[in-house]
Amino acid sequence: MTEIKAYRGHIRNWEALMAELEITGPLSREERENAILIKAYEKWGVEMADHFYGMFAFALYDEEKDRIFACRDQFGTKPFYYYVTADGNLLFGTMIRDILGQPGFVKELNEEMLQIYMSLTYVAGEDTFFKGLKKLLPGRYLIWEKGELQITRYWRPEFHPDESKSLEDWADEIHETLKTIVPEVKTADEKAFSFLSGGVDSSYVLAMTDAEAAACCGYENPKFDESPLAEETAKFLGRRFSKREVQPEEYFDIVPYVMYNMEQPLGDASAIVFTLGCQAAVKEAPICYSGEGSDEFFGGYNMYRNAERYGDNLKTFYVGNTNIMKEDDKKRILKHYDPEVLPINLVKSIYEENEGLDPLSKMSDVDIQIWLEGDIYLNVDKMSTACGLEIRMPLTDRRIFDIASRMPSRYKVNAEQNKVAFRTAAAKVLPEEVAFRKKLGFIVPIRIWMADERYNQHVHAMFRSEAAEKFFNVDEINHIFEEYQGGNSDLWRQIWTIYTFLVWYDEYFVKR
Repeated sequence: MTEIKAYRGHIRNWEALMAELEITGPLSREERENAILIKAYEKWGVEMADHFYGMFAFALYDEEKDRIFACRDQFGTKPFYYYVTADGNLLFGTMIRDILGQPGFVKELNEEMLQIYMSLTYVAGEDTFFKGLKKLLPGRYLIWEKGELQITRYWRPEFHPDESKSLEDWADEIHETLKTIVPEVKTADEKAFSFLSGGVDSSYVLAMTDAEAAACCGYENPKFDESPLAEETAKFLGRRFSKREVQPEEYFDIVPYVMYNMEQPLGDASAIVFTLGCQAAVKEAPICYSGEGSDEFFGGYNMYRNAERYGDNLKTFYVGNTNIMKEDDKKRILKHYDPEVLPINLVKSIYEENEGLDPLSKMSDVDIQIWLEGDIYLNVDKMSTACGLEIRMPLTDRRIFDIASRMPSRYKVNAEQNKVAFRTAAAKVLPEEVAFRKKLGFIVPIRIWMADERYNQHVHAMFRSEAAEKFFNVDEINHIFEEYQGGNSDLWRQIWTIYTFLVWYDEYFVKR
C-alpha cells in the first residue's frame, strides 16, 4: 500500500496519465492527482517524475518497503524540506512551518547562510537559515529507508545546440509547443486571471490563454510605472484591465507579513509588490497566470549579452543574477565572517557539469539551478500560497526548456536584443512593439522610498536593534545607510538585504 504524506502542486498532463495508468473518473482535482501519484509510483517507482509535466513536491510512504519516497519537480517550482532529528527520525514537508513544530526539531540559526545571503539576497543551495533543515533541490528525489537517507538526482538542465534550424523554425517550435501546453494549464471549468506587465513574457501568456482579465501593479511615479504599457496590451487583446497602485506606506507595512510567510529571508524588493498583487488578484479568481521561466531559458536578461565577453572567467565570479556585496564588504560588516563560506562554492559543480558549453549557456544553467529556485519560484510559491492564490506558469515547462536547450545562443541574444527567438514567436500574436519592447524588469521605487524619513523609520530601528548588534558591526551598516541617504542610491540593495534578514529574524527568533 502507498500513502501520500505530503503534496503540493499541479500535474498538467493528468488526462494522459489517467489513461495510461487506467484511472477512471469522474474525480475531483485532488482525487485524480492523488490517484496519479500513487499509481505512478506503483508503475514507475522512483522514475515517476519523468512522466510528469507541471509543478510538484510530494512525499509517499511505501508500506511494503517501510520507505519514504519524496520528490521535487525538475525546476523547483514547489519546495520540499527535510530534517533528521538527533534520535534518527526524518521530518519533512512542503512548508518549513510543517517541520518547525514537530517533536525532535531543534530551532537554531544557521549563521553561515547570512554570509551567502548578503551577496545573493536569497537562500541558495540545499542549506537553509535553520541549522540542519535542508531543501531537497530541484530534479532530486529522496529515499528514507531503515534510518538511512539517500538523495538522487533524476534530472538536470543539459544543452545540446542544434545548428540545423533557422530563427523562424525556432519561433515556430516555441509557438506550437506553447499551444500544446496552454490547454493543460487549467481545466475548462476553472477561472483564471493573469498578471500583466509591460514586458513580452506576461503579454505572450495572456495572448495565448483564456484569461478574461489582467492586472498590473503600478506606482504614482511614471518613471517606475509599467501599467500604461500593460493596459495597451490588454486593450489590444480585448481583455479587461485593472491597475493596483502601490503606496509606499503599505509597502513597508507588509514587509513582516511577507518575511514570515516566505519562511526564509528574501531581499528581492519586487516580492513585496508581488504579494500586494496576489492579494488583489485572488479577489478576481483563484488561479492566476504568470510568465516566469522564459528569461532564464531564452536569454532574457540584459547581462546575458555580455556572456561572450566574460568567457571562461564566468566560473570565477558568476553566481547568478544577483551578487551585490563583495567579500571585503562582508568582512567589514559581519561580526562573524568565515573566509571559507563563499557564494562561488555553490556553483562550482554546475561549472564542472557545463564545461565546454558557450558562456551564455553556462550563465543560463547557473540561473536555472540557483536563481530560479532560490528567488523567483520561492517568491511565487510562498506569497501566492499565503494569499490563497494559485499561480500557473505556462512557460515553466520541460517542453519549453527542451527547445531552449537545443537552441544556439545566437538565437537567444545578439548585440541589440535579448530573447530573440522567443520574441519572434510572441510576435505571432502580439504587435511587434510589444513583442520586441526593451526589457524593463519588475522595477520598484524602493531606492527613492527608503531614503524618505516618512517611510524608513522601521529600517532605522532595525539597524539599531539587538539583532543588528548580534550579527553586524552596527556602525558600519549605519554608515552605509547614511551614505545612501546622502545621495548614493546604489546602496539601496545592501540596505534592503540587511533589513529583510533582520525582519525575518525578528519574526522567527525574537517574536516566536
